[in-house]
Amino acid sequence: MAKLTIVARITAKPDQIEFMKKELEKLVEPTRAEEGCLQYDLHQDDESPAHFLFYENWTTREHWLAHMENDHLAAYKAATEDAVEDFALYEMTHIQ
Repeated sequence: MAKLTIVARITAKPDQIEFMKKELEKLVEPTRAEEGCLQYDLHQDDESPAHFLFYENWTTREHWLAHMENDHLAAYKAATEDAVEDFALYEMTHIQ
């Protein structure tokens, strides 16, 4: 079975950029330790610092769904509820 790739695009409100960066960074270490996580990389746009992107690879969709229910992700969502301007998530199948 092909691995699952997730691309999550997060745009912080202009006055919340540093706060969002710190909250997003908190997700990296615990997520990388999760079962099925192959890659979990956080990026920040060089020209538009309010734009963040997670590039993730998971062994299965089930592992990713388990990740989505983890306590550290729930804590992030609660903490950043009023700091996010836009969010998009792309669930993709790795082809080659």
